[in-house]
Amino acid sequence: MAYSFIFPGQGSQEVGMGREFLDNFAVAREIFEIADDALGYKLSEIILEGPEEELKKTENAQPAIMTVSIAIFETMRRELGFEFEPKCVAGHSLGEYTALVAAGTLSLEDGVKLVHVRGKLMQDAVPLGRGAMAAILGLDKEVISNICEEASSFGVCEPANYNAPGQIVISGEKEAVDKAVEIAKEKGARRAVPLKVSAPFHCSLMKPVAEKLKKEFEKYEWSTPRWPLIANVSGEIEHDVEEIQNSLYHQTYMPVLWSVSVEKMAEMGITAFVEIGAGAVLSGLVKRTLKGAKTIAVSSPKEVETLKEFISLEE
Repeated sequence: MAYSFIFPGQGSQEVGMGREFLDNFAVAREIFEIADDALGYKLSEIILEGPEEELKKTENAQPAIMTVSIAIFETMRRELGFEFEPKCVAGHSLGEYTALVAAGTLSLEDGVKLVHVRGKLMQDAVPLGRGAMAAILGLDKEVISNICEEASSFGVCEPANYNAPGQIVISGEKEAVDKAVEIAKEKGARRAVPLKVSAPFHCSLMKPVAEKLKKEFEKYEWSTPRWPLIANVSGEIEHDVEEIQNSLYHQTYMPVLWSVSVEKMAEMGITAFVEIGAGAVLSGLVKRTLKGAKTIAVSSPKEVETLKEFISLEE
């Protein structure tokens, strides 16, 4: 049996996520309380009650998604008697930090504080309205690279997320990204649409954020992960804390190589991908990358029971 745990990134949040775990399991309530205490405000109320605009704020969305994923993870581990040994862990952007909390590299207290700061730094790095991101579907990475280069005469425009074959997100200054969308449509993109985001993530405009995050890393205690991490920036296995911190630094302003990471996991012999947290976006991306891949998204207690059967069948 070989499976991995994967953790979702920003955009998966929704008001009310994790409520079934909170209502039914003491450990989930404990996780929410730890996050509230660490941050010094009622993140749990924003998660459960909203308003949506408040939850969508990057500085809230990032610790919120992490908190819900870890609440599910710890409920599985501590209350539902689920014994697991994934071959590795991975996460998309913010999800990489959640993966490190699950693997014991960071405590939940330090994790939520770190991604809260990360979210605030990202939001403040570029004036609202200056940055943009867009999803391009149906074109390969070489074509999109050329499109970004052509559009860069209007400002910064770079690939940001290689999510799956034919599904790439670009990021940069609004005028340049808008131009790239226009060019992509001319070149036959199946879809080319601006994304509703508050900042241009994973592009060179975020380099100042990386420098500040590097200093932020020094405030927390880091440990070797109990399971290997597949890093966003390289799609390679990492165990060493210094290497992990270096990857997180570069991840801030470099593309997320998600499809490369999924392919690496397949090379490692992983046959099943378990997504832990709100939504099922990563499960969909895995299936687009690996035809016939087995995936399960765990966002409710019922799905934990399904997961037990899922893993048992893999054995």
